[in-house]
Amino acid sequence: MKLYKNLSKIQFLKKSYVAKFLFVAFLGIHIPLIGLIIFILYFNDSCSPTTIFILTLVLTLLATAITLLILKKLMKPMEVMSKALDNYRNIKIIPNLPQEFSDEAGKLMINIQSTIDENENLLQAKQDLIYLLSHDLKNYIDNASSLAKVISEEDVSAITKNYANLIVENTHKQTAFIDKFINFLNEEDKIIKQDIGVIKIDFNEIVTSLEEHFAQKLINKKLELIVEKNIDYANLKVDKELLMRVLTNLIGNAIKFSFPESRIALSFQKQDQHLKIAVQDNGIGFENSKSELLFEKFTKMSRRGTLDEKSTGIGLYLSKQIIKKFEGSFTAQSEGINTGSRFTVSLKINE
Repeated sequence: MKLYKNLSKIQFLKKSYVAKFLFVAFLGIHIPLIGLIIFILYFNDSCSPTTIFILTLVLTLLATAITLLILKKLMKPMEVMSKALDNYRNIKIIPNLPQEFSDEAGKLMINIQSTIDENENLLQAKQDLIYLLSHDLKNYIDNASSLAKVISEEDVSAITKNYANLIVENTHKQTAFIDKFINFLNEEDKIIKQDIGVIKIDFNEIVTSLEEHFAQKLINKKLELIVEKNIDYANLKVDKELLMRVLTNLIGNAIKFSFPESRIALSFQKQDQHLKIAVQDNGIGFENSKSELLFEKFTKMSRRGTLDEKSTGIGLYLSKQIIKKFEGSFTAQSEGINTGSRFTVSLKINE
């Protein structure tokens, strides 16, 4: 940006980014000519056609290289804007672009910054409105539920009591959905804002944590968790807490949708420069053509477990967002209903 700033101080270049490029190109084109004129004027007696040809060629190549280098530096505002947009789109980092330039590039930086700021303000206002409406809705629902409870406790007919109980049951479901929705917004926001760096992950430690966490659930359904790995440590661009949440969700789903007295396989395999983490169960499975639907928000593919366990419908969506933030891939496979399923996470290993 230094070259761009310096050229912007020149009065006739100040308001035109194109003029800056043309000015640099003009100088670059005339460097060989100026050099050749100086050489002929001062060394005319000793120059031959061959010397003039070689000198012209050298000056032309040198001028071309210098001009291209300067033009590349002059492209810095574009690089800064591109990086700012990528960071905002992918990891929600709000940029702080220069606002003092008046040429085309400067106006573009001003517009990008103001658009991002306006978008953030709008998103924050919408989020605040959602929280406010959710809070008010819960109050109205609680009031209806309380009145229904009062009615059910009065000396009324069995039909009236039944209706009142149905109202109470449905209001509880509505409150639970609102709580789930608010929790989803908070979780998604946390994932977006989380800083990610390269850290060393101990897979033995992760396996131990998962086994301790799910020990009772595995016993309750008489399931066996089998662990396979050809790697114990790896440097990964991840957040350990978020990675654990993904694996916890995958193992939890495998338990939920597995038939009792079956096996769940958890594997950590190094393949080339990638780590493949896979969770394979022998449960209810799904139609492979609909695998992408599993990763949608509040997916319609959400089902109850083999022992009627509840499902939120957002776990896999949030898990995929986490893996995308890790710059990895997340896939689901199944050969069909009641054939089990396999979920695979792929992450690049940093040496």
